[in-house]
Amino acid sequence: MKTEAEKYLKTSEEQSILERVSEKILWNTRFIVLLAVLFSILSAISLFVFGSIEIFHAIVNDNPLVNNGAGHKEMLYKMISAVDLYLIGIVLLIFGFGIYELFISKIDIAREDLSVTILEIENLDELKNKIIKVIVMVLIVSFFERVLKMSDSYSTAMDMLWFAISIFAISFGVYYLKKHD
Repeated sequence: MKTEAEKYLKTSEEQSILERVSEKILWNTRFIVLLAVLFSILSAISLFVFGSIEIFHAIVNDNPLVNNGAGHKEMLYKMISAVDLYLIGIVLLIFGFGIYELFISKIDIAREDLSVTILEIENLDELKNKIIKVIVMVLIVSFFERVLKMSDSYSTAMDMLWFAISIFAISFGVYYLKKHD
């Protein structure tokens, strides 16, 4: 017995040659996605390397132990910037793996380990939701980075109130994201 979808499919005999060739060409255009996969993976690798270099330079050049106690704030700022680069790299990896799985093929080797769930993406909405969650983390880290940079300029009670409100807003957003799951 045919399924509902199979009822609407034409057999090769029912299709004209032009229709068969056109559909084959159209279907194979999905392989253009490989460009996005390749470049998102290369971008992710680059961000991981740049983040690691930034941490290395922070440890070597801004380490308070090396610089007689100076530079701890600069070292922390550079390390947070590196975490930001790592998170953006993760977004690019999830995007690259996700669109590969959606448009080309499932990554079989990743499915061998049942504890790895990062690639459980069945449609574009699931991919979008995974990426949004990581982007929210990037924004939180970026916010923390900016707050750290501006922390010396907090001088009034109003500055501290706005700071507290922004922390609450971020916390509420993360809570809402977790609750939405």
